[in-house]
Order: sequence, then C-alpha cells, then structure tokens
Amino acid sequence: MMSVNTSSEARSDSLPAEMRALVLDGTGFDHLRVGKVPMPRPGPGQLLARVDAAGICTSLIKLVEQGPDHKFVYGWDLARFPLILGDEGSVTLVEVGEDLRDRYRPGQRFVVQPAVDHPPIINLERYRDRGQGIAKVAVGYTLPGHLAEYILITEEILAAGCLLPLPDPGIPYAHAALSEPFSCAVSAQEHHTHLVQRDPLSPRQVVNGLRKDGVTLIVGAGAMGRMHVDLALSAGPRAIVVADLLEERLELVRALFAGRAAAAGIDLRTVNAASANLVSCIGSTTNGAGADDVIVAAGSRGAIESAQSLVARGGVLNLFAGLKKGEEVVGFDTGIVHYREINITGSSGGSPWDVARTLELMSAKAIDAGVHIACIGDLEHAIDFLRMTRAQQIAGKAVVYPHRRTEEIIDVQSWTSLDESNYLN
Repeated sequence: MMSVNTSSEARSDSLPAEMRALVLDGTGFDHLRVGKVPMPRPGPGQLLARVDAAGICTSLIKLVEQGPDHKFVYGWDLARFPLILGDEGSVTLVEVGEDLRDRYRPGQRFVVQPAVDHPPIINLERYRDRGQGIAKVAVGYTLPGHLAEYILITEEILAAGCLLPLPDPGIPYAHAALSEPFSCAVSAQEHHTHLVQRDPLSPRQVVNGLRKDGVTLIVGAGAMGRMHVDLALSAGPRAIVVADLLEERLELVRALFAGRAAAAGIDLRTVNAASANLVSCIGSTTNGAGADDVIVAAGSRGAIESAQSLVARGGVLNLFAGLKKGEEVVGFDTGIVHYREINITGSSGGSPWDVARTLELMSAKAIDAGVHIACIGDLEHAIDFLRMTRAQQIAGKAVVYPHRRTEEIIDVQSWTSLDESNYLN
C-alpha cells in the first residue's frame, strides 16, 4: 500500500503547488482534459485528502454530455469555473483545517458519499441565484471530485454526514472506491418491504430486504445487475434467477457467483431472454407462484412492463434502472397490483448509511468488490475509460490510481488486496 506521511511538514510545506485532475470546462468530450490545476488548501472547516483510488461512473457521461445544463451544475459557468469530476473514490487525510483538529487527523481513511443532501455553503457566487432554493449538491459536480490527486472535503460534506470512516483498514483502496455504486444496490434492496403474517389472525409485520428463502429475479446482468447478484447472495434467498439478452454477461455471472451460490445452498439460474422463456423459468422455479423480489436493472421499458407479471402475490417490483428522458411513462396492469397486492418501489443512489453498510459488508467478506473490477489504470486513462464505458466496452468497473503513473491499461478478471499491493509497491 502507499504510505502516508503524517508529519506536520507533509501536511503543508511538502504538498506540491499543483496537482493533476480530470477537468470539464464546457459541454462534450472536447471540453474534457486531464491537466494541472492549483493544489487546494483546506480552510478552517475543511479537510484535504489524497485520493487513493477512484472509480469511473457511468453518470459522468451524462455530466460531460450536458455540461452546464446538468441538473446538479445549477448554472455554473464552466468556462470560468471548471469542474473536477469523479463521484467514486477512497481517500486518506493529509491536512486538517484548524477548526477540525480535535475530530480528524492525517492518515485516517474515508470514503465520501457523493450525493450531499445539504444546501451549498461555499462558492455561492458561482450558483444560479447564489444557491437559493438548492437543497442538494454533489461531489464531482459543483463540489471537487475524486478524479484528481487530492480532493478538498468541504463544509457541505461534513455537515451532511457524508464522510464515512473505513471500519477495517485492510479494505483495499479500489474496493473502498466502489462502495458508492455498491451502496446504490444496498439502498435498492433495503427498499423492498414485505408484509408478513405469522397466521391469518396475526397482525401484519413489515420485513425489509429480499425475502429470505424466497426467489429473487434480477433482470439485467450488466455491472450494476451483477452487484445486485453479489448482494442478494448475502440475503439468503433459496433461488436467484438472472436474466439478460447477452450470453456473455450471463457467462460472467456464472463464472463469478456459481461457486459461492452452491456453497450457500442457493439455486443460481441464468436465463437468456432472447432465446429462452423467462416466464417458464420463473414458473418452474416457483411452482407457478412468481418471484418474491424482482429487480429490473436494465434501462428498458419492455423489461419493466414484462417483469410485472413475474411478481408473486405480496412480492416487490423494484424499478432500479432509469429510463431515457421521454421514455419514462410505462404501462402497468393495475389488476396485478390490486389482486396480487404487490409493492412497486424504486431508488436513486444511496445514503451515507448505505455506504457505511456497504463498507461493513466488505469488511465481513459478505460481498466482494474485487470481482466487479475489470480495468486498472492511471488518471491519464480516465477519458479513455469514460469513452469505453459509453461504448459498453468494459465488462465491469474501471478504477484509476491517481498517484500511480503508468502508460498501460490493465484488463483484469478480478482485483484482490494482493493484486493492489503488488501493483502499488
């Protein structure tokens, strides 16, 4: 692992005057660059952290393509005030503002929940109407992001409780960096609520999460769909069915999770919905009852409309993947909702609790972030990774180490703590 110098000199005089960062100064990929920017220095109520590892998130593509029109940019003039991108990362403190020295110290490791539910505090002059009416800001948007060598932890992040300590110092940098996307799956599955009666005369009780010993169907085996499979395995259903139109994605699901599912006594099934009958598969798996939990992790109107008929009585349909603008309205059979008494839910991102829960699951080895990592590179590769992600050329997550200089992108099947240690040392 990279060592951290916690001396007073390292916290101030030894820091460089500039750092490398991925910067957006307009709309489109032509306005995206990796270059030198001034090194941020923390104010009294701020922290400065080294970015140990950063993930490449698909949401950044929308930000690049929309520029100042993105809803979380709030009218900033990007030509005057470029954004430092990156909403996924793990960090180590290197400098602590004078008002925070009784709470934090250099060398502590954290992850940042990027969705900051707090009005803007700093740089109000850059926001439309000086930030009036804004209730939420985001890291990697108007707050500095992780795709840089260092990141400024601002007052908004601390006030919203979005700086989460690692429960285990042994969690690899790259794994911790993926706690944010994993937290989205944690949040989604926490949104599942089942009303359970012990017997007909007992009151209903609310049980959160996937139904234990039930059947879970995950529609879509992309990167987030596979995180849902990973997380669902720790919930203890008797069967997990994963459906997709691409056989190579289903092959990856089997390669990553079949052994673990078998060891846990969980029946893991994959269905190519382009060539097999998903309805028949769910019917045979559930004796015609339907799946207790259905998660639609594919951004498809057709997937949502067809999935509703696969939900069991009292089950949950989770609309996890968003649809393109203009395609948000879908058809629902109200008879299914009414007579089967199903719950329909959705979620968009995680909360600080979800990130903390994700870190606990990582520490307990209940989920394995390493199997979701497909590419490793330098900060200089961030733009290439974004283009590759947009073209769906990466079968998983890409992670960059901003302080590790390399010319090559490394394709990997998984990324362990030992892999990271060997790479960095």
